[in-house]
Amino acid sequence: MGLVKCVEIIGEAAARMGKETKERNPQIPWAQIIAMRNRLVHLYFDIDLDQVWKGLTEDLPALVTQLQEMLEKGSSK
Repeated sequence: MGLVKCVEIIGEAAARMGKETKERNPQIPWAQIIAMRNRLVHLYFDIDLDQVWKGLTEDLPALVTQLQEMLEKGSSK
């Protein structure tokens, strides 16, 4: 369940990103990240851990790359 908490934190951070940042970085699936967080927080007893694992193993590596590129782009301005 520790990984679930990490996903929740990622989703919370995404929800707190400014509108301008989200608009400048449409390649990041902001809405999906936030929706995952909301599902994990509000539907605690209905969490499909296989789906969470699938998201972590299949989607997270690409997201990390996208976020790194976003940060590099922002720091070069």
